[in-house]
Amino acid sequence: MDKNLLNYFLNEQVQISAFNFIEAILLATILCLLIQFVYLKFSTSLSNKLDFSKNFIILGVATTLVITIVKSSLALSLGLVGALSIVRFRAAIKEPEELVYLFLIIATGLGCGSGQLKITLVGIGISIIIIIVYSFFIRKNKLHGDDLVNSTIIFNKRISDKEIDEIIKNIKHYCSAMQFISLSSTENETTLNLDIKVKNFENLSKINEQIKKKYDKAKILFAKNNALSL
Repeated sequence: MDKNLLNYFLNEQVQISAFNFIEAILLATILCLLIQFVYLKFSTSLSNKLDFSKNFIILGVATTLVITIVKSSLALSLGLVGALSIVRFRAAIKEPEELVYLFLIIATGLGCGSGQLKITLVGIGISIIIIIVYSFFIRKNKLHGDDLVNSTIIFNKRISDKEIDEIIKNIKHYCSAMQFISLSSTENETTLNLDIKVKNFENLSKINEQIKKKYDKAKILFAKNNALSL
């Protein structure tokens, strides 16, 4: 390769418009803030969501800044590759969902930094819509969060499988969703554990009455905390 041509690629720098740079930074900030809101509202992560997402905006802005700078010079791009090969970034990612949101933030920074504002806006907008719609169906068919009530029913005798099926069927009548947790049985005792989502909390009393009609000595416990031990 000609030496002058090589120097051109290594040393030539593209002038960055101040207006375009500010526009990219503002859009990256708004999109990252929106992604953070969606994460806090719709994520099912068990970790501290606020603590994890507090760096979303600065990560997106920093990515935008880096891409804006390195795209103006081949030499800076090569320097960035060398720096990243030395510096190792580590983050404690506990769940795959957290990684997905980090990729969205980085994608926002890459798109805004490279000047592809319309594509980035449309892409992130579609991604957010998919997350919201998907979360709606997941929340509708799955028990979690404040809607969860753990029910533990202890019978003072051995209960047959047919009776268990009948009990579950009666409880399900008052629930919008139900999830089986465990069933243990001995000669003198049977314990049934279910996670339920009741249509309203008055139905808890109705469930209690239905069970007590046939098993008056049964012990019934409803708890918001499914980790509660008896």
